[in-house]
Amino acid sequence: MRSVVQRVSEAYVTVDGKETGRVGKGLMALIGVEAGDTEKDAVYLAGKIVKLRIFEDENEKMNLSVKDVQGGILAVSQFTLLGDARGQNRPGFTQAEAPERANELYELCCAEMRKMGVTVENGVFRTHMMVHLINDGPVTLLLDSHKNF
Repeated sequence: MRSVVQRVSEAYVTVDGKETGRVGKGLMALIGVEAGDTEKDAVYLAGKIVKLRIFEDENEKMNLSVKDVQGGILAVSQFTLLGDARGQNRPGFTQAEAPERANELYELCCAEMRKMGVTVENGVFRTHMMVHLINDGPVTLLLDSHKNF
């Protein structure tokens, strides 16, 4: 599984003009599921997102997690994170998991983050979403359960 994680001062997502999720201070996590990913990948990624120490402490050092600052996570499924444009200009998505299985693992990842005591808001799987955010820093990290980067 892959994620693009951004530290935000606020973020929200809408579908057909209706807001489906919103957080204030916290994280925006775009989450993509790769073909062959398992429950182990979802649990790993959830833990990594929640435990990332990318919020500043009293010494202005990135040393606190989203849980430490009592922030929230806006988790949005995004299969395009598995897009491959290395050999062409139009990306291919053969590395993305089939939708039903991808949704299961995305939902498991969100449930695991909630189990860790963090508020998690969501978009709507397989819809056209409009994501709005204010990236704080900016701070943006790439995560991969297979540790490819």
